[in-house]
Amino acid sequence: MPHSPAELAPTLEPLAHSHARPLHWLATATAMAAVIATAGLVQPATGTPAATSDPANGPRAAAPDAAAVTYPLDCKGAPQTVTATARGDLDGDGRPETVAAVRCDAGSGTPPHAVYVLTQDRAEGARPRVVATLLDTPQRQTATDLTVRDGVVTATLLGYSSPEIPRYSPDVKKLAKWRWSGGKFRQELTDSTARSV
Repeated sequence: MPHSPAELAPTLEPLAHSHARPLHWLATATAMAAVIATAGLVQPATGTPAATSDPANGPRAAAPDAAAVTYPLDCKGAPQTVTATARGDLDGDGRPETVAAVRCDAGSGTPPHAVYVLTQDRAEGARPRVVATLLDTPQRQTATDLTVRDGVVTATLLGYSSPEIPRYSPDVKKLAKWRWSGGKFRQELTDSTARSV
């Protein structure tokens, strides 16, 4: 026997939670507080990552610590200071090196930088050591914007066009790049730009 459309329409019973009671809201608030508290505990890690493991080669080495090195920089009794570091695999051996920009902490003036490459042997307890000098202090330049990307070290070098230029006002700016090739680091320089910086 055919039914009218009204007879086919489902009947809706009131849902139990459609009438909120104070106990219901208290339970909901408690559950939400628990979710928020848990989310606050699960945050992404920050800071320097620890050495990780490579199943094929065992633990992966961390980059050498620039603060644990005595640099071949004669500061005439003044302390040495590391002003910038960058890390990356420069020679393709799968182990990171550290590049450090270092200068004497003279207290005044603008002492020139030296830029060193550090490595660390695999032996347990081995200390980091300097294996190359990319920039030396007699070149009388200041290194800024030090980076390592795709095995290339890059730095902006600030210098002077003549001895008459005051040491606090470099007027030459160069972009320098160093790449490991043929068993040594080779430097590439862009054209120098004479301007106050």
